[in-house]
Amino acid sequence: MLKSRGVTYRDLAAALSMSEANIKRMFAQQSISLQRLEAICQVLGLSLTDFIAQCETKERSITQLTDEQELELASDIKLCLVAVCLRDGWTYYDIVEHYQISEHECIQLLARLDRLKLIELLPGNAFKVLISPNVRWTPGGPLDRFIAGDVIGHFLQGSFREPESFRFYLRGSFTQSSIEHLQNKLEQLTLEAEEMNRQDARIPLDKRTHIGILLAMRPWELSAFRALRRPS
Repeated sequence: MLKSRGVTYRDLAAALSMSEANIKRMFAQQSISLQRLEAICQVLGLSLTDFIAQCETKERSITQLTDEQELELASDIKLCLVAVCLRDGWTYYDIVEHYQISEHECIQLLARLDRLKLIELLPGNAFKVLISPNVRWTPGGPLDRFIAGDVIGHFLQGSFREPESFRFYLRGSFTQSSIEHLQNKLEQLTLEAEEMNRQDARIPLDKRTHIGILLAMRPWELSAFRALRRPS
């Protein structure tokens, strides 16, 4: 939670009037008094009750999909759509209203997600979502191949001219230390986006905008540049 809010050990040390070394030791030893935990919650802007509730929710959430779950989601676009909508805080009625999915079909899809243990189906078309906001899939697995082959290609083909859009490409040559620093920054931004998505799920759907965020970094050189390299 500290990481998702961009609070560093140094920030926390200053807020609690402790040394950074003592903060690191406290977490490493997992030795935190109730009074200290309440103080940390104040830094996070949470009550102790909210903190415990969020921890319990995360403990029950699925953070890694199984091969069976991935295969079913990747092979049925409507099933995948409903799973994503539920993870983002949509209701049964939101899905039926916004997509070409009938009420009967939506109930069937919910039942399949229940069998896959991605949700817990409750009476009256209610449900408990078991998918974590930061759920991960297997590199090279069914969902990874689907996203790489379809989602990313179509996503990058857009004009990026909408007011909410942003596109930036940076070419550079970095030391290993700088690369690790950039990786940590990207990971932190990912966590912040996941936390905001979780919090915004409580807001009515008509007050939210569909947004796709792609964060990527890998060893890379434009093919036009690479073609100009001298033979080794």
